[in-house]
Amino acid sequence: MCVRGGLEPEDSLFMPSETLCAGEPGVFSDEEAADILRAALVYSAETAAMSYLARAEQSRSGLTRKLLRKGLDGGVIGQALDYLERQGYLSDRRFAGAWLRSRSIDHAEGRSRLSAELAARGIGREDRESALDEFFESCDEGDLCLRALRKSLRTKKYDDREKLYASLMRAGFSLREIKGAFKRLEDERPDI
Repeated sequence: MCVRGGLEPEDSLFMPSETLCAGEPGVFSDEEAADILRAALVYSAETAAMSYLARAEQSRSGLTRKLLRKGLDGGVIGQALDYLERQGYLSDRRFAGAWLRSRSIDHAEGRSRLSAELAARGIGREDRESALDEFFESCDEGDLCLRALRKSLRTKKYDDREKLYASLMRAGFSLREIKGAFKRLEDERPDI
């Protein structure tokens, strides 16, 4: 026996599956039911991602890790994040810019170090370079290097010039920037 005409509002949702006919109103085929379930899972992933994005900019790779830890399927996560990127809610480029601005508050680091840090956060080369170019348009790398040098001298972290150079190189500054920072500091304080 098959329910013809589909399910009516007063019908039970717990009717035996053998009495239901696929294609009738309110009755879904296994394929349609799977599509509905997948759409619900993608929506769940979108909602979870949006809750993270509401708090702060996120990178795609960071959001993926967070959603995987919640037990969501990778394919579902990918679909959800693709949608959020198309809608403009998720942007690795925007994340990189926000991260650079925030990072510069407490850290004086050069371009190569910042690029490596962004790469470690899953930011692709094009987004990374674009964000770094914009960041260094408003923030002089020479000033950052001088700030790092002053901090190292103030904290007496390093006792000789060779160690200071090595420290600044690890912080991502070029040899040209480091020499320039030492020159500026010597012009201010000839006793250095």
